[in-house]
Amino acid sequence: MNEEVRTPEELLSIMNAAAIGDLCFEHMLGFIRTGMTELEVAGEIDRTLTGLGSEGLAFPTICVSGQRSELPHGEPTGKVIEEGDFVTMDFGAMSGGMCSDMTRTVAMGRVTAFQEWVYRVVLEAQAAALAFCRAGVRCAQVDRAARNVIDKAGFGEWFCHGTGHGVGREVHQAPKMNSESEETLMEDMVVTFEPGVYLPGKFGVRIEDLAIVKKFGIINVVKSRKELIIL
Repeated sequence: MNEEVRTPEELLSIMNAAAIGDLCFEHMLGFIRTGMTELEVAGEIDRTLTGLGSEGLAFPTICVSGQRSELPHGEPTGKVIEEGDFVTMDFGAMSGGMCSDMTRTVAMGRVTAFQEWVYRVVLEAQAAALAFCRAGVRCAQVDRAARNVIDKAGFGEWFCHGTGHGVGREVHQAPKMNSESEETLMEDMVVTFEPGVYLPGKFGVRIEDLAIVKKFGIINVVKSRKELIIL
């Protein structure tokens, strides 16, 4: 068996880790307030994941806000979260030695029409990739499905990473879903779908789910809502 193909036991562990992530995100929606720092939010995510039974963190939790949300892999800082900010949270739980990975971007208090439009573009890009994905499809084609939506909206220059990657005992594994990948998806691989737009000096948006590849399409194991949430 290809080492990137997950066993039934591994799939169950990943699904459990993803469920922990979903519960954590729902908790965070009631926790985050303006005036908190990114570090406070990230710390609460970590404590919540552990309290819900996560065996550890799949990777260091990301929380970036306002202009700092333009950083795809920015570390949380003492920056205070303000009204009008986008807040991007990227985190993962562990169960049975397997990882999960999810990202959600929420807004604080209000959004501009431009912020709302960028968010919608990213969400549509992710939906396009999710719909295109199935066993036998080349990873580069899935990346192209997401990238076409972002390119058409005029933001292609600011989608600066691949659409996704494999997840297992490590949070970043093969296959890589980017424009240069020559890999083909196989049934029961587990991959992320995480298009993003990162506008220098303004803000960024990323939405990430984790899904099991099947012959008929995908099983999305992240159930958290994706419509724009304004807290």
